[in-house]
Amino acid sequence: MEDKEKDLQNEQQDRITELGSAVTENKQGSIYTLTVIGQIEGHQVLPENCKTTKYEHVLPMLASIEESEEIDGLLLLLNTVGGDIEAGLAIAEMISGMKKPTVSLVLGGGHSIGIPLAVCTKKSFITPTASMTVHPVRMTGLVVGAPQTYRYFHRIQEQIADFVTANSGISRGEFERYMMATGEMATDVGTILYGKEAVASGLIDQLGGLSDALAELHRMIDAYKKERKTNWKS
Repeated sequence: MEDKEKDLQNEQQDRITELGSAVTENKQGSIYTLTVIGQIEGHQVLPENCKTTKYEHVLPMLASIEESEEIDGLLLLLNTVGGDIEAGLAIAEMISGMKKPTVSLVLGGGHSIGIPLAVCTKKSFITPTASMTVHPVRMTGLVVGAPQTYRYFHRIQEQIADFVTANSGISRGEFERYMMATGEMATDVGTILYGKEAVASGLIDQLGGLSDALAELHRMIDAYKKERKTNWKS
């Protein structure tokens, strides 16, 4: 029995070290905690001195969480500067499509492509000191200066705006106004929203901390279990 508990502790420690995730269990249910930190890494490998969230690790993990009978809900902790657009949207779409209870909590920052990740859960929280940067699509490296490039950028922005407005309470016009605002950021366009502002805009559901996010997730898990039990009986 002691060896089994030791193995579980070692497995938990390895999961935290390698993937920035953990599983906690109590009488209310089991919660998988996933962190999205630093830059979201896409098709290009970032330097070793950058903290990254690798989408090729996260996507299969989310699929296994959804299918697992041992996991009741997902807690998503965000402190990210953004990163690869396609990778960020892929993770957000995966979480948005989950049936299990999901809650996000923005800590520190949920910038750029971190915004779709913040709103992709069934309920979103943000701490008072956390911030979110809404800005147009930007690309580093070689960019071909042609009309097709502009249309490509515009279509990506449309996809992001569609996802954010479909998964939050902010209006399309308000989100685009934040995205294209001038005077908020030095040498750039966009808007920085802090906790209360993000909630007031409808982008994030509620102001709160870890205990608030966990309490809501446990409430959702309880409701989800009751619904499944009712459907199973019928």
